[in-house]
Amino acid sequence: MKSLTRILALIFISLVLLCCKKEGFINSKDAQIALSADTLHFDTVFTSTGSITQKFKIFNTNNQKLKLDRVKLMGGPGSPFRINVDGASTDEATDLEIAANDSMYVFVSVTINPNNTSLPFVVQDSILVSFNSNEEFLQLEAYGQNAHFLRSRIISADTSFANDLPYVILGGLLVDSNVTLTLGAGCRIYSHANAPIIVDGTLIANGTLSDSINFRGDRLDRDYRDLPAGWPGIYFRGSSKSSVFTHVNVLNAYQALVVDLPSSNGLPKLTLNECKIDNAYDAGILCLNSSLKAVNCLVSNCGVNILLANGGNYEIDQCTVAAYSNIYLTHKQPAVALSNWDSADNQLFTYPLAANFQNCIIWGDYGTVEDEVFVTRKGTDPFTVNFNHVLYKATTVPADVNFTNSLMNMDPMFDSIGVGTRYFDFHLNTKPSPAVDAGFDFGINTDLDGKTRVPPPDLGCYEKQ
Repeated sequence: MKSLTRILALIFISLVLLCCKKEGFINSKDAQIALSADTLHFDTVFTSTGSITQKFKIFNTNNQKLKLDRVKLMGGPGSPFRINVDGASTDEATDLEIAANDSMYVFVSVTINPNNTSLPFVVQDSILVSFNSNEEFLQLEAYGQNAHFLRSRIISADTSFANDLPYVILGGLLVDSNVTLTLGAGCRIYSHANAPIIVDGTLIANGTLSDSINFRGDRLDRDYRDLPAGWPGIYFRGSSKSSVFTHVNVLNAYQALVVDLPSSNGLPKLTLNECKIDNAYDAGILCLNSSLKAVNCLVSNCGVNILLANGGNYEIDQCTVAAYSNIYLTHKQPAVALSNWDSADNQLFTYPLAANFQNCIIWGDYGTVEDEVFVTRKGTDPFTVNFNHVLYKATTVPADVNFTNSLMNMDPMFDSIGVGTRYFDFHLNTKPSPAVDAGFDFGINTDLDGKTRVPPPDLGCYEKQ
């Protein structure tokens, strides 16, 4: 009996020792860890604004607990980078325990101080992970960009922006009534998520073929830079007049261009020459009883590409309006919609509508839309919608539209459509495209690329010849 007791005691002691040994820390220099990345790269970060937060994991790949001697930001307190280790914001954390086959997160962000350079510049640092006399390093790299920061700014006198540094809009930008803001060629305008650009006066954007002007959101990190609705958009309100955009790109807005109420001087409230509007979540061009002229423009992959509502006066010439589902947006609204009415408090309001589309392409695919042109008319106000040499997609001929030499349901055969990769090239294929040589000559001699149009011109914003 005593022997059995001794044996049981020895077994118990052995189990305790084994458990203690398994729960102890591994102290061997042969211990290993794994980092989920060797470098964290931050895309362009505007000085003073701060970046998104990125993260990496430290894996304990051993079958015993591991104690990290330190996780250290090598640049120390003066580094533009900041780290958070095990829930604590610090530049150095020590004696960190990781259970066997477990992991720990480290979070990293960066804020870059301004300097005197106009070009993007690189800032670097590294993070040391040391344990059991071993050292591992993770590299940090960010591109910094100085900028003009405009916070809740009102432009109250005629002003010009030069293309020296980007302009970052925080809180919004207002162009006051009877005031003109002029943007020079190459200007880069980045708006924050809460920062609309509101025009009560006049906005002139003088881009060129080689030096276009860009409006987009200020989140340039890889996971955010192409998201629709990254910023509100540009709003031309009731008192605005005679704004002109030439070689301008408006990208990734909620509503890219909103033009409200009639012009006060008989001229188009907004004129678009050789412009691209892409990836707007709600609408690319939204006009409400207003006036617009667009020539050689590409409006692509928006919630609704062009919505002309509550009447108005519109001229759309040599434009391509194309809508495809992609990884960001499902194509579920017509590419072009027109109406002459509105309602409020159970009352119907109708307005005159005059809209002319000439030498245009209106097309969409990979969505839930069968009719890419949607027209509704109410009341007896003057109503004229002309499609002159227009290629469009529809299951039935839209009512209340006057057609001249137009092509229905003939695939324009764009150069490249990559829905999964979100790669879209809306140039035309050569002769297989029915849009080639299908237009009529009315004095628009070049295309969006600056190429000469050879009569008879192709439909849309690009000339294939």
